[in-house]
Amino acid sequence: MKKVRKHLFISGIVQGVGFRYNARNQARRLGVTGWIRNLWDGRVEAVIEGDEDAVNQMVNWCKHGPIGARVTSVEVIDEEYKGEFDDFRITYY
Repeated sequence: MKKVRKHLFISGIVQGVGFRYNARNQARRLGVTGWIRNLWDGRVEAVIEGDEDAVNQMVNWCKHGPIGARVTSVEVIDEEYKGEFDDFRITYY
């Protein structure tokens, strides 16, 4: 299976609704790695790596997020796969 890396910027009501914690749980279920964090402007940023199908499932999950979130847009940037993560973590910077 092809390995891919995607860099996401998620906009809408995505802070204060458990988005990062639910995303971490979903990522671990799918077996993808990377990180997720809140941005100062109200968006959420994430980097996701793994098998192409699993990463695409994670991107699709981010398009709606958990109950309480209201995602208005997801900017997806394809990047070169690096294989630099061993888990999916919430980060703060």
